[in-house]
Amino acid sequence: MQPTALVPSTEHLALPFFEAAHRDIAARLPEWANAQGVDETDDRAACHDWVRRLGEGGWLRYCVAAEHGGALPRLDSRALVVLRETLAFYSPLADFSFAMQGLGSGAISLGGTPAQQAAYLPEVARGGKIAAFALSEPDAGSDVAAMQTEAVPSADSAGGWRLNGTKTWISNGGMADFYCVFAKTDRQAGSRGITAFIVDKGASGLDDSAHIHVMAPHPLATLRLTDCAVAGDAPLGEVNGGFKLAMQTLDIFRASVAGAALGMARRALAEAIAHARRRNMFGHTLADFQLTQAKLGEMAALVDAGALLTYRAAWMRDTQQGSMKERSVAAAMAKMTATENAQRVIDMALQMHGGLGVMVGSKVESLYRDIRSLRIYEGATEVQQLIIGKAVLQ
Repeated sequence: MQPTALVPSTEHLALPFFEAAHRDIAARLPEWANAQGVDETDDRAACHDWVRRLGEGGWLRYCVAAEHGGALPRLDSRALVVLRETLAFYSPLADFSFAMQGLGSGAISLGGTPAQQAAYLPEVARGGKIAAFALSEPDAGSDVAAMQTEAVPSADSAGGWRLNGTKTWISNGGMADFYCVFAKTDRQAGSRGITAFIVDKGASGLDDSAHIHVMAPHPLATLRLTDCAVAGDAPLGEVNGGFKLAMQTLDIFRASVAGAALGMARRALAEAIAHARRRNMFGHTLADFQLTQAKLGEMAALVDAGALLTYRAAWMRDTQQGSMKERSVAAAMAKMTATENAQRVIDMALQMHGGLGVMVGSKVESLYRDIRSLRIYEGATEVQQLIIGKAVLQ
């Protein structure tokens, strides 16, 4: 990651959605993030490096509650949004590394026993353990209830469990120190028959070596569980309560995905403005042309539209505004709008750069690849539309 003279906008922090703790993050994080200079040539090595640095810098403390070494009394959606928006402005891999520490350990924060929380969360907060969230399967992505991975009690007297099945598209796969794995414990109960388990790296029967390569490199892998043995205290929360736990975890972090999209969109807009000011054309700068000004205006409006929905969703979750369903709908609106708008903003920024925009290694070119997955993971745009549409009909 090369340092940049560009800095993210902070005017939005004056909005009443935010408090002093959030403004403090936004004041301190940009200088730190811009000074890191992580070599991102190898995505897995870079993510290891980012987790270490984020831990040493104290930023991973926002992924857990204060009682487990966290920076704030509880997981705070607005803090997650500000952190992800700022990190993504500088490095999507830094954002990814931060986000996965929170998402990967979120089920432990929400449903873990005191012993489980004490064993894992302080390590997550200092960057000592890398976390992963293992929900998706080859034939069960948006349709979680269709999962085939199964967990059955062990036949021996130790009281453990054995897991069999395949998980795929697992972020941090192959490099995580532990996985929160979701499996069917009652095949006849649909989504009400799912349980979450902590599976440590190196567990007997776990193979996480099948790396997946995607257009914007970051660590992904397929996990194969073959009579994977876990202890009797490995379940997270109630047996058969895993679907609710997974949805609660995703609800906390869904608005933060929108925050990451905002960071990328703000960076694309900043790159477009800087390019328009310095690019000479027909005796003028590109910025002098009304068509350029109109495009920049549209881009700025798209960013702000996504931002307001994102900040509202995070604020509603933190302050418990409205019902649980209303908060979920607000998060769906934020995730859908911010990611879709960011794709449009980045595309316009690339177009404004002309040939430079498609040159491998340029910032807008990498942003064009980085943003695409955000419209899919943690609930594709179409899933968010269904959530919103059903709520409107009701």
